[in-house]
Amino acid sequence: MASALFFTCLITCSVFLLTIPCYVDNQKVTLSLYYDSLSTSCATFIVKNLAKIFDDDLITILNLRLVPWGDAYANKSNNSTSFCQHRPDGCKLNFLEACAIDVMHDVNKHFALIYCIEFQAIDGRHKEWETCFSSLGLPKKPTLDCYNSSNATKLEQNYGNETMHLNPPLKFVPWLVLNDQPIGNVGL
Repeated sequence: MASALFFTCLITCSVFLLTIPCYVDNQKVTLSLYYDSLSTSCATFIVKNLAKIFDDDLITILNLRLVPWGDAYANKSNNSTSFCQHRPDGCKLNFLEACAIDVMHDVNKHFALIYCIEFQAIDGRHKEWETCFSSLGLPKKPTLDCYNSSNATKLEQNYGNETMHLNPPLKFVPWLVLNDQPIGNVGL
């Protein structure tokens, strides 16, 4: 039921927004998902709901933005330490997923990796995240190089800053924004 409501809303909004004249080259609708790794509600949404945009080929009209920050917050004194709801593993996976998004420019590839990691989180096997690279045939080194560098911290700081400046502010996760308009959780 919630899944059908989400996709009905998404399709209706997408079709409506695509009928409005647009003066930019990219006519895709931007769907941003603000989520937290290891959050049961976020993992379930990604695996059971969001994956359908690939199955139903809606990805062809969407610019999917994944923002792995969720309910984390930064240490205000140095802004380089993140505190996550599911720490420290939640922070680690937020950073890892941010790096995957950054180094894998193909949304199909980084979403597949994130889907796999979140699927394992649902199964209580989140510590086995490295197996996702081999099972999907994705190179691990670029993502881990990012994760082990200062770039991971910069990516998460940017996601944190973006999340903290949402208007209206994020109230729960997963949080959806369609073309800069919050749609909340659409009855999830």
